[in-house]
Amino acid sequence: MVSAFGSRQDLVLENLALRQQLLALHAKRPRRRLSAVQKLFWVMLRSLWSAWKKPLILVTPGTVVGWHRAGFRLYWKWLSRTRRAGGRKSVSKEIRALIFRMAAENPSWGAPRIHGELLKLGFDLSEPTVSRWLRRALRRPDPLQRWLTFLRNHREGIAAMDFFTVPTLTFGVLYCFFVIGHDRRKILCFNVTRTPNALWIAQQMREAWPYMPAHRFLLFDRDSKFGDDVVSCAKNLGSEPVRTAFRSPWQNGVAERWVGSCRRDLLDHVIVLNERHLKRLMAEYISYYHEDRTHLGLAKDTPAGRPVAIRSPGNRIHSFSRLDGLHHRYAVAA
Repeated sequence: MVSAFGSRQDLVLENLALRQQLLALHAKRPRRRLSAVQKLFWVMLRSLWSAWKKPLILVTPGTVVGWHRAGFRLYWKWLSRTRRAGGRKSVSKEIRALIFRMAAENPSWGAPRIHGELLKLGFDLSEPTVSRWLRRALRRPDPLQRWLTFLRNHREGIAAMDFFTVPTLTFGVLYCFFVIGHDRRKILCFNVTRTPNALWIAQQMREAWPYMPAHRFLLFDRDSKFGDDVVSCAKNLGSEPVRTAFRSPWQNGVAERWVGSCRRDLLDHVIVLNERHLKRLMAEYISYYHEDRTHLGLAKDTPAGRPVAIRSPGNRIHSFSRLDGLHHRYAVAA
């Protein structure tokens, strides 16, 4: 009765909706699935008829809405591919990588500095574009990298001195004193004594710089042996004495690292007989350390500078004993 007095348009649309569902039910398929044309019919019917939910039986209204949203995404995806590109010029991967590299290598640079460098390199882009990409760059430089940069800029003017002990065969204790330069990790002075005192240390410091001016800074710890006489001697040599903090050996890391290398390479493998024996061993080790042993802090070079051999396919490699066979040096035979 209600349908008889309804509008003809609603009746036609309802008949079409029911007919489409009957066709889907009579389709000979393993499963009753709606085709793409039938899905498009329901999407169009939803936009043309307000009472489209009444004759819907096979699927829920939410499914029809999902079809419409999927079609909307596909339409705009196709439109964005086919239409002519406009707006800002896209920034290439090369420029983005260069911006991130400049930001990482120069922590204090901002967008104006980086933009100026890019202009000098021939890249045509605006400063706001650089600023926008700069926000995505990592702006937290490694503290260790900053410390290494500081050391590289000042290491030529820094030297350090320290003591370490060596037990003997007769359970005595020998004190080894050394001065090391930070620039090439070279041992400037080394000596051994049983009774270290301030006057003996001052004499060793004079022997470390006999014909050349001393380094600008001289690092040493707060050992009682480094008293006022040692400080006065350092100032007379033209160096500024710098004491490390209490219980902070890492502040004199270059000297501590050399002590560790000396123990691992030599002293952990021998038993020292007396003072004369230790001086002979240490003289050989310092010669090996300066001329043969490569160093990580010097880009795999030696403190004295070791040339790179030119090897031909027919040349043989010979080994030479160092420190009575504890270590060896290798060279190309002529």
